[in-house]
Parts: sequence; C-alpha cells; structure tokens
Amino acid sequence: MIDQQKVVVVLPAYNAEKTLKKTVEEIPVPPVDEILLVDDASDDNTIKKAKELGLKHIISHKKNKGYGANQKSCYQKALDMDADIIIMLHPDYQYTPRLISPMSHIISAGIYPVVMGSRILGKGAIRGGMPVYKYYANRLLTFFQNLIMNQKLSEYHSGYRAFHRNVLENINLQANSDDFVFDNQMLAQILIRDYEIAEITCPTRYDKTSSSISFLRSLRYGVGVIKTSFQYRLHKWGLASFKIFKANG
Repeated sequence: MIDQQKVVVVLPAYNAEKTLKKTVEEIPVPPVDEILLVDDASDDNTIKKAKELGLKHIISHKKNKGYGANQKSCYQKALDMDADIIIMLHPDYQYTPRLISPMSHIISAGIYPVVMGSRILGKGAIRGGMPVYKYYANRLLTFFQNLIMNQKLSEYHSGYRAFHRNVLENINLQANSDDFVFDNQMLAQILIRDYEIAEITCPTRYDKTSSSISFLRSLRYGVGVIKTSFQYRLHKWGLASFKIFKANG
C-alpha cells in the first residue's frame, strides 16, 4: 500500500501456465497489495498453477469471452476490491513486473492518473524480439492516431497499463468490444475525457511463450483502431455521438 492507497495488479490470463510463475514471483510486494487473475477459459492448467502459487483472487470464465471481456472482469473486480491503483499486467511475461513500482508511484503521487509501459520509447523493441511487421504496423498506426486524435503518445498498443480508480469509474468500459480493440477504445475514452497519460520505457521480450494474435486478427485490429480514431475525432468535433464515449452508467 502506498500512502494508504491500495494497489491491485490484474492478470488477464489465457493459457499462461508456463509463464505465470515467473510473472507472479517478480511482482513487487510492496507496493502491490493484491493480485487478481482472470482466466478466460484456458486450455491448459493456468488455474491450477495460480492456486499452486497461492493466488487468493481468481476468476474463471466458463467459456472464452475474448481479451476485452477478460479486462472488463479484471477492472470491475479490482474496483469491487476497493483498489485505488489498478495495474494491468499480461501474465505471459512479455512485460517486466519490475516496472510496477514506478508506475504505481507516478499515480499515487498525483503526477498522472494513467501510466503506460511503452515498448517503443528507446530502441529495444526489435532487439527484444518484436516481429518486424508488428513494429512497423505499430509505428504506422500510432502516427495515424496521433495525427487524427492530436496526441503525442509513443504507442497506443501496449498491454502494460496502470490507472487510478477514478479513471476506470468515469469511462464506459462495458460499451467497448470484447475483442482486442478494447485496448484502443479504452485509450480513446481516457483521452476524450482529457486525462493525461504518462509513458515509461518498457523492455520488450518476445519468445514462443509470448501471447500473440494471428495476422488476420491483427488486420481486423488495425481496422478497429482506424475506426476508433475517426469516431474520437467526430465525437470531439460534435459531428457524431458514439456509445463508447457516453458517460458511464
């Protein structure tokens, strides 16, 4: 706990049995008070491994609902646990848990309400194993989004994120997709409410255990990103209204 602010790490898991132990063992305590794992109907023994590691807060979806739906469960439960700071960390060990401390301190100090771990800041993305096509797609989409949305983020596609609870309470997460574009819609919701986002350089690690989506689903994600960006701009100009940007509840 940081200055009486409760820190909860949420792990949206799918087939994370092989990497969960390493991920959990590197989560720093303190500042983390609780760890919540939500398993999206994995085909492996993720739940069994989580119990072996002593995780007390585990939610298991009976059927696979999708990456976005997994996060919806993560954030709602974390808020129900009275978390003040919620950090989303993928349990595939693609992102180092050792950045949790600085990310949570930035929020607890009131400097920024949202912090993202960026794989693009610095020069380690491709060296860390990021597929070349993913790197350049990331750069192209980020350039496009910064242009359309008038922002200056280094990337919009990192899955390593920390939030103050007020942010999650004031955006309509349930209106977002249950698929991968959820991440991008969430950022658009945050930015349209003028929350500032900090970025911290995050080492990149890709190997055969890292989660990944197919090329076809990557294309679908890219189309969703472009659509979200135009929705953001039209909503900002008052030319159209979209459900994802309406007030929560």
